[in-house]
Amino acid sequence: MNAFTDPAGFAKLIDAKENPPGSEKQKLILQQVALLKEADVIVLNEVDWGMRRTDYRDVTADLAAALGMNYAYGVEFVEVDPIALGREKFEELSAEERAELLPEISIDQARYRGLHGNAILSRFRLDNVKLEPFAYQPHDWYKDERASVRPLEKGKRKAAAAIFQEKMQREVRRGGRMMLTAEIRDARLPDGHLTIVATHLEDKTKPSGRRKQLEELLARIKNTRGPVVVAGDMNTSTHNGTPLSAERLLKDRLGSKSFWIKQGLSLLTGIKLPTLLLGGLNAYRTQADPTVRSVPLIASNPEAKFFDRLKDFRFADGAAFDFRGERARSVDQKDGPLANSNQRGDKGFITTFEVERTIGFVGKYKLDWIFVRPPALSAPYKKQAPHRFAPHFGGTLKSLNNALPDRISDHSPLVVDLPLNEPRIMGRKRTRAATAGAL
Repeated sequence: MNAFTDPAGFAKLIDAKENPPGSEKQKLILQQVALLKEADVIVLNEVDWGMRRTDYRDVTADLAAALGMNYAYGVEFVEVDPIALGREKFEELSAEERAELLPEISIDQARYRGLHGNAILSRFRLDNVKLEPFAYQPHDWYKDERASVRPLEKGKRKAAAAIFQEKMQREVRRGGRMMLTAEIRDARLPDGHLTIVATHLEDKTKPSGRRKQLEELLARIKNTRGPVVVAGDMNTSTHNGTPLSAERLLKDRLGSKSFWIKQGLSLLTGIKLPTLLLGGLNAYRTQADPTVRSVPLIASNPEAKFFDRLKDFRFADGAAFDFRGERARSVDQKDGPLANSNQRGDKGFITTFEVERTIGFVGKYKLDWIFVRPPALSAPYKKQAPHRFAPHFGGTLKSLNNALPDRISDHSPLVVDLPLNEPRIMGRKRTRAATAGAL
């Protein structure tokens, strides 16, 4: 919250050991805080309402009130896992371990709602708000997750660690992936309006499953006129399921690692590394840049078709998503596809998600994206087309996200400039859209 509303307060929270007061690194972080504070539109994924890990707050409403913004909130899931409900007994643990753990999962029944979803915040009024679940849901988060933990066999304590891990990875919940859309109307906008789409595609599926959800999204916005911004976690990990470290997994479920630090349970011994490790040059290539061309048998990229579909997509009026990458309009003067709207690095993109302990580049992913359809672009790479309300200087605020000892979020925030007038690179008038994970 402080990152959006109180830069001075946030400065006090910055890890002074890693980023000493007055250092260039801390100055960079505070500049990134200022960018978030300037945002006119904010898209959020995995936003809690009535969850223990966020002190039962209505996070979207609290953030909107602090920023003086309008908001729309769409519930994606209702958490009904025994751990989330405080009803898990952990029979596989010893009596002493249970006595320590059970208070950590207890909840305030009067305040618990167990909701999380997607949100749009805006300094403009939001009209025609719609929550549209995807028809294609490749993972049943209720039935499949309930069946994910094997029953404990009597007398086989050697299975306890595996069953405990499975319970911590399990997430029994009702609901499914969806898209939340809203319209903004203002005379300063091209054609007087803007459509915002906040979405979160499935992680527990193959890339082909995410493409099916993308197809639904595109079909629903095909007849939309005027500028469109699609933003959120697309889970473009190139595989089925995003890996998590044990520590991060426990913090996400319980809201604090203090119990595990204090106890040092032997149950965690075997799961401190990422639960999935990918090696090789091609994994390095696709994690940093899931847009790269797929070369069958040599350098395959399962996500390539996702971006090819976006690149080839045309709205009913012939408009396209902006894939331009121009040095003068991108951060650090990078070129390449989508460099104007999403920050590129020396190799691929600046990644937005990483596990607690990476091994080299393994465990870092570009999962989160902002895609923009400007008002006057008929081909995705048409550099001579107008740049009014086209993406400029898309950035990933990694330094900001890592400024606190335990990070702000699993996902680093993204920002992009959308100029209200045909821009000159310096002194431009802009509307800034931002997207992030649950903050």
